[in-house]
Amino acid sequence: MKCKAAVVFRAGGSLEIRTVDLAEPGDGEVLVKMQAAGLCHSDLSALEGKLGAVVSFPIILGHEGAGVVISCGPGVRSLKPGDHVVPVAIPECGVCSNCTSGKTNICEEARRPPASPFSLDGEEVSAFCSLGTFAEYSVITETRLAKVRPGAPDDIVCCIGCGVITGVGAALQTAKVTPGSSVAIVGMGGIGLSVLQGARIAGANRIIAIDRNPAREQICREYGATDFIKAGEVENLGAAIRAIVPAGVDFAFECVGHTGLMRTMLEATNNCWGMGISVGIPGGGAEVTFDPASFMSGRTWRGSKLGGERTRTTVPRLVDWYCDGFLKLDELVTHRLPLEQINRGFDMMKSGEAIRSVVVHA
Repeated sequence: MKCKAAVVFRAGGSLEIRTVDLAEPGDGEVLVKMQAAGLCHSDLSALEGKLGAVVSFPIILGHEGAGVVISCGPGVRSLKPGDHVVPVAIPECGVCSNCTSGKTNICEEARRPPASPFSLDGEEVSAFCSLGTFAEYSVITETRLAKVRPGAPDDIVCCIGCGVITGVGAALQTAKVTPGSSVAIVGMGGIGLSVLQGARIAGANRIIAIDRNPAREQICREYGATDFIKAGEVENLGAAIRAIVPAGVDFAFECVGHTGLMRTMLEATNNCWGMGISVGIPGGGAEVTFDPASFMSGRTWRGSKLGGERTRTTVPRLVDWYCDGFLKLDELVTHRLPLEQINRGFDMMKSGEAIRSVVVHA
């Protein structure tokens, strides 16, 4: 079949709306009509060529989405036409040694991405994260689709498959934030605000939100922040955090992908038991340097990919939390755009005007 998609042909280029060819679903694959797709900062990094060999041009970006199953290929057992689904960037087969270990959310299938179902003029077009949600339709493996309750608004729950699960999971699963603890979070976009909600749900007593954009303070406080630091107005961020919690915070989350901030946030934690958590994705080839003394008394540093959560298991629960009023997400989506205005969505991301923009497919 043919469908419209936003295609980028080179690093740093604009997305172009093209009619592409889409293959039929094969064994274990599902044809999904995309209803909505969130714009994530990882899409921007891919667009700008900052993810290195992970991205092959031309490519259809988009890895946050929500849609409806149209048809299923042979061997699909957990989904049927009409099911509502949220695509996920990390598959969950449930049977490999990684999935059954209880120690990781990185399914072994993640190492073997399927061939892209998209092509243009006879040439393959890549699908970002094997999803390509910036297309009207996509063919996705069953193991990369989480079935969610019908009736959940697509333009909200599309963000759960990456930004929300990444942030909430980083607090609840990776860090395991404890009741009464202190937390600092730098980078209050969709992911940082989701970390904030995870910390609130976990019962953190002090939550320090940090961002260069002072306009983010209001939503941070609405979501549970007890303190807000305007990053552009302090000379020493670590000192500003310690002015609030002198002994250092229990947990510090870096949600920007800036290596200097990673070190700053680690050193802002308690030097005996503090934990720094790297949530933001740095550019390909980036390196971070820590003073070994930072770790000698018991500090730890952890990375968190999609919050350390098993995707197909956790996404439906987060959708339920939102629909039941336990998780606040409405305020995250500040702009809704047609596919034809997707470049404007990225412009608003770069300027800070939008917290989360969502493409609503016709």
